[in-house]
Amino acid sequence: MKSYGINRYKKDSALQLIDLPEPVVKENEALVQIYAASVNLLDSKIKSGEFKLILPYKMPLILGHDVAGVITKVGSKVKSFKVGDEIYARVADFHIGTFAEFISINEKDVALKPKNLTMEEAASIPLVGLTAWQALIEKSNVQAGQKVFIQAGSGGVGTFAIQLAKYLGATVATTASEKSFELLKSLGAEVLIDYKTQNFEDILMDYDVVLNSQDSKTLEKSFNILKSKGKIISISGPPTPTFADEFNLPWYVKLVTKLLSCKIRKKADKQNINYSFLFMKADGKQLAEITKLIEAGEIKPVIDKVFSFENTNEAVKYVESGRAKGKVVIKML
Repeated sequence: MKSYGINRYKKDSALQLIDLPEPVVKENEALVQIYAASVNLLDSKIKSGEFKLILPYKMPLILGHDVAGVITKVGSKVKSFKVGDEIYARVADFHIGTFAEFISINEKDVALKPKNLTMEEAASIPLVGLTAWQALIEKSNVQAGQKVFIQAGSGGVGTFAIQLAKYLGATVATTASEKSFELLKSLGAEVLIDYKTQNFEDILMDYDVVLNSQDSKTLEKSFNILKSKGKIISISGPPTPTFADEFNLPWYVKLVTKLLSCKIRKKADKQNINYSFLFMKADGKQLAEITKLIEAGEIKPVIDKVFSFENTNEAVKYVESGRAKGKVVIKML
C-alpha cells in the first residue's frame, strides 16, 4: 500500500512516499480502508522530533492521527464493529499511520462515523474533538454560566472547543484576526479579541477556565485573567510531572518535565490556580459521545482545505504555515 512517512527526524524535510505491506490485523483490531485523514500540528511536531522523548517512535514512521473510512476486516475478538461499517478515529499513540491507504486500529479507539457527515468532514474531527472534550469536560468540568477563554479560536482545536464550550453553557471568549470574527460568532464565541491590535489580558477578567495553545508568554498572561481556583489547561506545554506519571514515562523524562514546568507550577500555586498539561488520548467511547452532539446539530466541522493524497506534503506545509482556519483534510478516495 502507498503511504507517507519519514525515515528520520528532520524539521524541514518532506514526507516520503513509502510502499508498505497491508497491515496485519490483530485479534482486537479492525482493518480500515482509509477514505480521508486530517493533518494536525502534532504530525509536524513528531516529524521534527519535538516529541521524541515522550513518543520514541521507530523508523520508518508513517504519520497521521485522524482517519475516516470503511472497515474491510475484523479480528477474532472484535465485538462492536463489523465489515462495512463507516468509522472514524484518532488512532492511539505508537499506532499512528493514517497517511496511508489502510490502517489496523484497536476497536476501543474507534467510533461509528456521524451519519450527517462526509468522510472528509468526519476525518477532521477526532483529534481536535477529543482534545476539546478532555480539556473542557474531563479536566475542567465546565458548567453552565462559567466563563471560558479559548486561545486561537480559528484553529482546528479552537473552532471545535468554542462550540463545545457554548453547548456546555459557558460564555466564550477567544482571540483571532478580525477577518475570522464572523465565523467564530457563528460557532458561539461572544467575546472576540483581535490579537493583532488588542491584549486579551486588558479585556478579560474573572474567568473560570483557559484553554492555552500558544507560547509561554501568552500562558503567563493567562494567569492574570483567572479568578482564584480557576483552571488553565495547556495543550502546548510545559508538560508536568503529573503528566509524566499518567503516561508512565521514564525517570529522566519525569525529571525534565519537573524542570520545564517548575516556574509555571510555582506561579499557579502562588495565585491559587490549577495548571495542567493535556496530551490527549485516543478514546472511542468519548468519540461516540461527540458523534451524538454532531448528529444533533450541536457541533459542526470547520474545514479550510481538502488536498488529494498525492498532495499530502502540500497539506502538511499549509498546516505548518499557520494560515488554516479550521482543519486541513487529505482525501484518499
